Amino acid sequence: MSLLARWHRLLEHLSLRAYLLLGILGPVVVLVLLNTVSVYREALESADTAYDRTLLASAKAIGEHLQIERDPSDPSGQTTVVTATVPYSALEAFEADNRSRMYFRISDKQGRMISGFEDLPVWRGQLPERSVYAALVDFHDAEFRGQPVRMAVLLQPVAGSAGIGMATIQVAETLELRHTLARALLLGTLWRQALLIAVIAGVVVWVVQRATRPVRQLSSQLQQRGDGDLTPLMADEAPRELQPLIEATNTMMARLAQLLDHQKRFVRDASHQLRTPLAVLKTQVQSARRGDIDARQALAEIEHTVDRATELANQMLALAKVEQLRQQGQAPVLHWDRLVRDVALDLSALIADHGLEFSIETDTAPVRAHAWALRELVRNLLHNAIKSTPDGSALVIRLRCDTRHAALTIADSGPGIPATQREHLFRPFAAGRSPDNLRSGAGLGLAICHDIVQSLGGALVLDNRLDRDGQPCGLDATVRLPLADPLTPDPDARR
Repeated sequence: MSLLARWHRLLEHLSLRAYLLLGILGPVVVLVLLNTVSVYREALESADTAYDRTLLASAKAIGEHLQIERDPSDPSGQTTVVTATVPYSALEAFEADNRSRMYFRISDKQGRMISGFEDLPVWRGQLPERSVYAALVDFHDAEFRGQPVRMAVLLQPVAGSAGIGMATIQVAETLELRHTLARALLLGTLWRQALLIAVIAGVVVWVVQRATRPVRQLSSQLQQRGDGDLTPLMADEAPRELQPLIEATNTMMARLAQLLDHQKRFVRDASHQLRTPLAVLKTQVQSARRGDIDARQALAEIEHTVDRATELANQMLALAKVEQLRQQGQAPVLHWDRLVRDVALDLSALIADHGLEFSIETDTAPVRAHAWALRELVRNLLHNAIKSTPDGSALVIRLRCDTRHAALTIADSGPGIPATQREHLFRPFAAGRSPDNLRSGAGLGLAICHDIVQSLGGALVLDNRLDRDGQPCGLDATVRLPLADPLTPDPDARR
């Protein structure tokens, strides 16, 4: 594993506080170190500039002791030489302390030594093209007697009564004092920068601890909750950055609470409703085994009880599946008109068996819905209408669309719904017809329809139609769903 991969893996396992501290203190430390190096280099340059001026002053002081004289070895007296009487004590004034030493050498323009340290190397360089000093001077680093030195080379014109000449003055200084000053500058910079980092680290730690305190409080609040506690989190004082997380958590817990309530209700209803048909079935089997009733009659009663229990189980499973569809994502676009005609065709045998005057009128109605849910909705409403309509009476299906909604109306010719039952109409196991015309079943059909319509963002309304005398002459079950853009229908819609 590469170093970069290991670094990324380490970052992934850091806590939020450690990540913030590393993300804030890391760049600060890097910037402080870069600033320290920059300050140190600038300080060294300033020190070099100051001590270079001292070297130049030393060279100029030596130049004041130079003279031009006639060469005694030339009988004609035309040749001149540069002479110097420079005692070493003349340089003591320029030595800062006893740790550094200064050396000098004076040479003529031919490189012959005039005075000073003979083993000091002769300068063979060139003067810089630009200089900040008003003198012919060159500064460079060199080595003398095994020690690094800083050397200043000054070209000094010499004039006198005997003529004029040019001398090269070399002054070298050991670097102990410069190194001592550099270390002092470095140590001073380092402890100030270390103090700055410590202050920044303390402030960052305090700020991070304070900023992450709401997160720790939320974590503690969640850990102290019971297993079934799904009440919303109360964190009004949390920062604005945490509010979306808290809202999303509360929304998720609300969905979980709804699912848990639905599961509890399903188990409660199943245990309550399935107990009765199973007890009846057991009684019927025992009666048949004793021979209390005719075998054909016993089998017919058992078959009827099994049919009712099967219908009840199917309806309860349908009710549970509606809740599952509610949690799914966006539904596909279906043509509601085609699905209504398919369901009517499936129930055509039952319509013909009752001899109903059936009619259907549909507009093109694209809606967003899952095929099973929409089919179950239409089937339950139409099945209830068929059972409630007297034989030979009218049963009408109309599907109309406006600019925003599609409305499906199933109009039967039954007795309608009593006003006393409207409050409990969409509750599970509540019968929605008069006692003398109750449909066979468990009372889950309208509850299933109501949940499906709510999951699709629509509305279900049941209205009694009245005759001239104000008496109910039928029931209009109207479902309104929002229209969707006419897209390609789901290929599973007709399955």
